[in-house]
Amino acid sequence: MRITAAVLALAASVAPIATWAQEVTIETARGPVTLEANPESVAVYDMAAMDTLDALGVVPTGRIDNLRLKRLEHLDSATPVGTIFEPDLEKLAGLNPDLTIVGGRSAPKLQDVAQLSNAIDMTIGEDIIGDSRKRLAAYGTIFGLENKAAQMDAALQAKLDKVQAEAKNQGTALVVLTNGPKISAYGVGSRFGWIHNAVGLPQAAQGLAVDPHGNAISFEFIAEHNPDWLFVIDRGAAIGAEGESAKDTLDNPLVAQTNAAKNGHILYLNAADAYIAGGGYQAMMEMLDQVDAAFGADS
Repeated sequence: MRITAAVLALAASVAPIATWAQEVTIETARGPVTLEANPESVAVYDMAAMDTLDALGVVPTGRIDNLRLKRLEHLDSATPVGTIFEPDLEKLAGLNPDLTIVGGRSAPKLQDVAQLSNAIDMTIGEDIIGDSRKRLAAYGTIFGLENKAAQMDAALQAKLDKVQAEAKNQGTALVVLTNGPKISAYGVGSRFGWIHNAVGLPQAAQGLAVDPHGNAISFEFIAEHNPDWLFVIDRGAAIGAEGESAKDTLDNPLVAQTNAAKNGHILYLNAADAYIAGGGYQAMMEMLDQVDAAFGADS
């Protein structure tokens, strides 16, 4: 969306941003940025950012139009200011936030929203765990919640330590995404490969390419590599699409022959957490809780 003269005029007509007493420097996806601390009004175009801010107790005044996560439904009172792909610049100008946060799918719109508000790109890259923790620390600094952010980070580390201890001698894992009847596998360094690092289970299939869309695989591929654990993300369920579910797709004789299926080690991760809010604090904790429960049930 182009910024029109009308939008800029609207931005100029609203009350000026208040002057804050303190400036802070934080790390963003595009390097360090210095901005004024404790913004009173924040517009957020990234689900992971909204998820982490919500865990910190920060309530945005502007949000994307479809939250898709039930635990964030209480944020419906915030003003919709566009989608994760396309900001509504007129609504953003009318809201006149002190800070706008983009990330992931909305990151290409940074320069557009930056003409209307202080803006930062908080994209979480392939190092999901590391970047997630950096973003948590940055939000703590911005909103004067450093102690709470540190406590949350410690809780995340404790959960990682627990799951990794439980993962010893659990064998190998394969991380797959289903999209109706299609199946893709993700290895270390890829979008969902963080699960291997977080959980501590090695890949059942070596040599997977690092690709945002994963590696297209077949039932024969799953049977050949015979994972001890199969972690599954259902894209259709994440976006509310109709069609074949992940469980239906994997209800296959070849999959049934794997160690994962025989031992009840097929774990369907919360799809929205993995696919939409990946790297969000609550999303990370909930998925780790799922793995923890699965390992605990197995023992």
